[in-house]
Order: sequence, then structure tokens, then C-alpha cells
Amino acid sequence: MNSLTEYLSFNTKTRIAFVNITSQIEKLIKKSGIKDGLCLVNAMHITASVFINDNEKGLHKDYEKWLEELAPHSPIDNYDHNKTGEDNADAHLKRQVMGREVVIAITNGTLDFGPWEQIFYGEFDGKRKKRVLVKIIGE
Repeated sequence: MNSLTEYLSFNTKTRIAFVNITSQIEKLIKKSGIKDGLCLVNAMHITASVFINDNEKGLHKDYEKWLEELAPHSPIDNYDHNKTGEDNADAHLKRQVMGREVVIAITNGTLDFGPWEQIFYGEFDGKRKKRVLVKIIGE
């Protein structure tokens, strides 16, 4: 079995952002040379997410609105976590809903996606550097 481990870095300009990282993952699969295997893409911060969905602007706006309704950023004193001096309790909750990682099959050297599927990095406490782990294993 062969493997490749890489890290992607992000520093979004906004507090909440959705970044399509599909092409970056596809490049890493080519670099790995793996034709049949699995690709793990994992957010390494507890206020960020990796998920699969459609690359459609309206859907991303809907996500942002829905997540803000579920866990509004303010007032920040509504959260016990923020009593520690933080102001990102909502980001932790949003990440919990959106998930930590995805695993995608690799078949014939490409991501084995369904129609419209793309990989996204979700940021809920941006404006600082964060990383995503990409681990590709297979033959």
C-alpha cells in the first residue's frame, strides 16, 4: 500500500467562508499516483469543517443563514464558552453540525463522486491561519 500526506493552509478574509478545495485534492491524488484507494480530507481546527455538497452560491448563502439561525454569533455572552475570553462558541457549534472530515473513494485515479459533488472547506471563525490534512492511501 502507498500513501501521501499533505496539508492545505487557509486564512479566510471573512469570519464565515466556504472554499471549494476539489481541484486541490484532485492535484494531490495525481501527485500520489494512487489509482484505487481512499482520500481523507480532515479539518484540523475545531472551528472549521470539511464537507461535500453542490458548488452553488445560493446553497452556500442558505448554509450561512441556517447555521447563524442555529447558533448565532451574538450576543456572545449567551455562551458559557465565551466566558473564558473567547468569542467563538458559535463556531464550535457550527463545525459540529457541518462535520470534521470526508472520505472519498479513488477509482481509476480520480475521485469517485456522485453528480454535483464537490469538497468544501468550511470556516466559522476565520481571519487566521488554519490547516486541513489530506491523507491518500491505496495502490
